[in-house]
Amino acid sequence: EGVWWLIVAYEEEEVGLQSVRDGVRLIRACITGAPFDIALTVEDLHDLRESVRFGPSTAAIVEEAQRRNIPVRRLNSHSLVQLGLGKNLRRIQAAMSDYTSAIGVEIAQDKDDTRRVLQNIGLPVPLGDTASTVDGAVELAREIGFPVILKPLDASQGRGISSRLDDEDAVRRAWPASSAFGRRVVVEQFAVGRDHRVLVVDGCVAAVAERVPAHVVGDGHSTVRELIDAANRDPRRGKGHSRALTRLPRDGQTEEFLAARGQGMESVPEAGEQVLLRATANLSTGGTAIDRTDEIHPDNVTACEMAAGVVGLDIAGIDVLTPDISVPFRENGAVIIEVNAAPGLRMHTHPGEGQPRNVGAPIIVMLYPPGTPYFIPVIAVTGTNGKTTTTRLIAHLFRHTGSVVGFTTTDGVYLQNRLVMEGDMTGPFSANIILSNPTVEVAVLETARGGILRAGLGFDEADVGVVLNVTADHLGLRGINTVEQLAEVKGVIASVVKREGHVVLNADDPLVYPMRYKTGADVVLFSAKPGGENSEMEDHIARGGIAVRIEDDTFVIRRGRLRIPIATLREVPLMMGGAARFQQGNIMAAIGTAYAQGVRYDTIRAGLLSFFPSPSMTPGRLNLLRIRNARVLVDYAHNEAALAGLMEMVRELPANRRVGVLTAPGDRRDDDIRGLGRLAASLDRVILKEDEDRRGRRRGEIAELIMEGLRAGGMSEHQWETAPSEKEAVDRVLADLGDGDLVVILVDDVPGVLAQVQA
Repeated sequence: EGVWWLIVAYEEEEVGLQSVRDGVRLIRACITGAPFDIALTVEDLHDLRESVRFGPSTAAIVEEAQRRNIPVRRLNSHSLVQLGLGKNLRRIQAAMSDYTSAIGVEIAQDKDDTRRVLQNIGLPVPLGDTASTVDGAVELAREIGFPVILKPLDASQGRGISSRLDDEDAVRRAWPASSAFGRRVVVEQFAVGRDHRVLVVDGCVAAVAERVPAHVVGDGHSTVRELIDAANRDPRRGKGHSRALTRLPRDGQTEEFLAARGQGMESVPEAGEQVLLRATANLSTGGTAIDRTDEIHPDNVTACEMAAGVVGLDIAGIDVLTPDISVPFRENGAVIIEVNAAPGLRMHTHPGEGQPRNVGAPIIVMLYPPGTPYFIPVIAVTGTNGKTTTTRLIAHLFRHTGSVVGFTTTDGVYLQNRLVMEGDMTGPFSANIILSNPTVEVAVLETARGGILRAGLGFDEADVGVVLNVTADHLGLRGINTVEQLAEVKGVIASVVKREGHVVLNADDPLVYPMRYKTGADVVLFSAKPGGENSEMEDHIARGGIAVRIEDDTFVIRRGRLRIPIATLREVPLMMGGAARFQQGNIMAAIGTAYAQGVRYDTIRAGLLSFFPSPSMTPGRLNLLRIRNARVLVDYAHNEAALAGLMEMVRELPANRRVGVLTAPGDRRDDDIRGLGRLAASLDRVILKEDEDRRGRRRGEIAELIMEGLRAGGMSEHQWETAPSEKEAVDRVLADLGDGDLVVILVDDVPGVLAQVQA
């Protein structure tokens, strides 16, 4: 009984969604008394988190970006990540950036090419070459001199490497493992020294770690197998790269390595005795790391920076074998054995010993040097009516500044007024399309109630949030039953505006004006009331706030004593000669948005005067077309507030007959549908059409409800008729078009109807 609140905090979206599902099951179990295994559920959520979370390298960069308030977007289920927005976006994939040279990666992947490139500039490398047959490898080993190592030409994480091969038989035994990864195998001189990884970012050494091969330390009574199992119970160890350490291997390769050293899984090492499990020190096979950043010799810093530079990598992991990293390479026989693209960062961020290094920081600084922007202006527009027109107008004003503008609307996604994707694009999916386009300089996003409730926003913060109005629409859907609840949804836009941004609010709307308390940003108010009639507006202006209002039939920007006339109502094409009074709020909101973002007032004026309610600029929004000796008005009004404003304008336009073609969305409440009928009753004739998508209503049900409204509004039954489709309704009204008629079509299929009317 009563209301149950389910609150979920999460880092990974998939885990959050599954937590909601599990939470609902838990609540149901509490209500019904059904069994619910909490421990198993939590364990499953933990496993899900481990499977979907970023690996340690990607996480190190992403977390540093988030600390700097840089937007982060995951582009796939792995490690491809977008940082920043629009033209200022950058991409990473683990420790590889969009700066990373493709040729550099190719060189790094070919160990023989890497050795030759390093050798060409005088850096120390082991003797070696490649072989494509086992006999060739044996011959090379003889020439180089035993001991040698074999490793695949192109493999990573220590796979296929056989170390310290002392004779020809050892080379032949090792050949299958190394040749399994490709036709060519590298045969190199075995170098003595401790394994070090030097991380170079943007030409500078960022961190150094000594890597220790996977091993256990005896206690005098446990077997190697038991020691491995005990070590793997350490909560820091996990599968692959999911934790700070990787689980110690207990596989066939481990058994073979132990056997070669005269040991086995059942051996009992003495107390303090170190037993190696692998020849290589890769963390991916259970190795650990010791931070040596403060110990590297300056000469060695230079050598590693040269290695990264000559290979051509912006982020490189230099593998060095040296007895002591604090001694110059030339003095102790050290060699560079590999240069790695997309190097692992875990050994630096989570060393087993020593100081953790924030290696994400230099990578972020490389991608975004100090002073480099990572945002673009994001303008979010919401409200019950006028969103699409306002979004298009704001985009038009910013195009007048020379900016590349991307915007989303109920009609689709647009780039520079060119349709990119058609459909109702007012949710986070469409916002991502714009914000992920590297050519976009300004994003204007129509943000509808449905998208917010279904999937949230497509952005973390906005530079400007616009709330036009809140009136009854979509009530009874998704738990929103009152206009006050609807206002809470719309108010989300005000709450996500940056502190240094602006919230543009309708001072005349009692549900919108209080949203100023939801934000720490500066507030821009607009009002259609004559000067002095809105006391809140007067106080706001007196305090130096930005406001837009109408004075002497002119749109005016006010700020303290500053007064900037922009254009008269009759000058602005969107006002339809002053008749379209419902457009006043849309226009003032656009003016306030542009001015708050620094657009010059003369540019605002030029944009307003060049924006027409035409099929090309505002398809399906107040498109008044002359057909023969009559006029056809195509509009998207679909609720009472929108239709009331439209009917007010229609009554002012001269006409012989006023004819309407209309329906209502099937997911509206019965009374809301009847209300559309009452408003349309002032027309001389009505054709009720049936949309393709009736949203759960039976055929004819919507028309019956509208007829009830028409009767209540005083229209006689002989004045209306029904049509089975929108196309049929439009055909009928066009066929009966008389001189001086004014036809109002409340459109569903905007492109189809416009084409039909203009044919």
